[in-house]
Amino acid sequence: QVQLAESGGGLVQAGDSLRLSCTASGRTFSDYGVGWFRQAPGKEREFVAAITRGGDSTYYADSVKGRFTISRDNAKNTVYLQMNSMKREDTAVYYCAGKRYGGSWFSSEPYDYWGQGTQVTVSS
Repeated sequence: QVQLAESGGGLVQAGDSLRLSCTASGRTFSDYGVGWFRQAPGKEREFVAAITRGGDSTYYADSVKGRFTISRDNAKNTVYLQMNSMKREDTAVYYCAGKRYGGSWFSSEPYDYWGQGTQVTVSS
């Protein structure tokens, strides 16, 4: 199996940028597509972005499209989420997740492995 660990969360002001990292250990990282999800207090976990195994395709939630960018460096076993022009509504715990096989990129169900999450707080 693969173990995932998020880092890079913190407190920022609206309009600022932040980059999250998801570092993997265990099985071959390049075998897994990776998604970022987030969960705000009192809300359901929601899809943010995803990237295929080779990094050739990416997917975004409408709420972050044009502001967030997902990328990966398989040599470093790391996936990044660059977040720009951040808004208060981006405040949440952010999780990265890995899936090896098919299924929707946008649902949490197909993802087999999850990190512990990192808190992102955006103040006005």
